[in-house]
Amino acid sequence: MSTAGAPFARIVVGVDGSEPSIEALRQAQRLAVPLGAKLLANAYWDYPQVYAGYVMMGIEGFEEGAAATLEQAVKTAFGAETPSNVISNLVRGHPRESLIAASREADMIVVGRRGHGGFGGLLLGSVSSALVAHSHCPVLVVHTLEERPETS
Repeated sequence: MSTAGAPFARIVVGVDGSEPSIEALRQAQRLAVPLGAKLLANAYWDYPQVYAGYVMMGIEGFEEGAAATLEQAVKTAFGAETPSNVISNLVRGHPRESLIAASREADMIVVGRRGHGGFGGLLLGSVSSALVAHSHCPVLVVHTLEERPETS
C-alpha cells in the first residue's frame, strides 16, 4: 500500500466475466494510467463445498474455466493488446474473502455493482457490499452504462 503523499501503486479489480466486472476493468484503467499504478485483474475460483466423505468424480475444470473467463474479460475490456500495467491473476479462493484480504496490500479495490452471483436483482452484490463494509482501502463500485440512473 502506498504511503501518505505517494502515488497509487496497486489497484485490484475483481473479475468474474460479467459486464459490470468488465466495466470495472475499464474504469480502473482510467484511474491507473494517470496515477502510474499497476492494475491487478484478479479472477477467483474454488472447488464447490461438498459433504464430508463425498467423492468428487467428474468435478473438474474450475480453474481452467476461471482462467478462460479472465482472459476473455481482459480482451473484452482492452482489446487484443493488454496494456503493460495490467497483470492478470488467477486466485484460488472465494471472491469476497480474497478481495478483502487483497485490500490489505492494495491502494484501491474496484468491482462491478453486480456480478455472476446470487440474486441478480439485488441493488448491490454480496461481494461489493462486503468490500464496502470490510475493505482496508478505498473501494470503487462501478455501474455499467445501462445501470446508471438517468439525469435530466
